[in-house]
Amino acid sequence: MTESFIVGVAKDALLSVITISGPILAISLGVGLLISIFQATTQIQEQTLTFVPKIIAVFISIIILGPWMLQTLVSFTQRMFDAIPLMVR
Repeated sequence: MTESFIVGVAKDALLSVITISGPILAISLGVGLLISIFQATTQIQEQTLTFVPKIIAVFISIIILGPWMLQTLVSFTQRMFDAIPLMVR
């Protein structure tokens, strides 16, 4: 197991995490921004108003993007299982 192999595995793992979490975080950020703009224009300063729409948006995005996220995780896991023989050298 060489240093370049370990760096490659770490890079692949981080890239997979960012690829999977990026769209959900972007959706949560967009909904939070829209709610903040709504609160600023209407001068409603209720703190719980931001959480419910964000939670609903995240759940909906997980339902919609779930198969793609699962496929990404399965392909990463398959690559890791395929790399097991390279780890014992």
